[in-house]
Amino acid sequence: MADPMRIRAQVAGDKATVRVLMSHEMETGLRKDAAGKTIPAWFIQEVAATHNGKPVMSAQWGPSVSKNPFLQFSVKGAKAGDKIAVTWKDNKGESRTDEAVVS
Repeated sequence: MADPMRIRAQVAGDKATVRVLMSHEMETGLRKDAAGKTIPAWFIQEVAATHNGKPVMSAQWGPSVSKNPFLQFSVKGAKAGDKIAVTWKDNKGESRTDEAVVS
């Protein structure tokens, strides 16, 4: 399983800014290794976020997203102490969910 995501969620006014750093190799399927063999595609396809269990964001990604992607989004109505959960799923069926508390 991949390393945990680093999630920070901070309130400013009536919204929270959420910053997520994901740990993933994100191979396009176009690179070759030292022996000249193509490295198979391996990338995050779906990303979703919830605020206290309610969906607030979803995205479909492809192979052009960089290694260890960074994502930032805002959530209206979030307060200190609320929970933000972020989930990703890749093209090999692996997934990861991590949670942070809004500060």
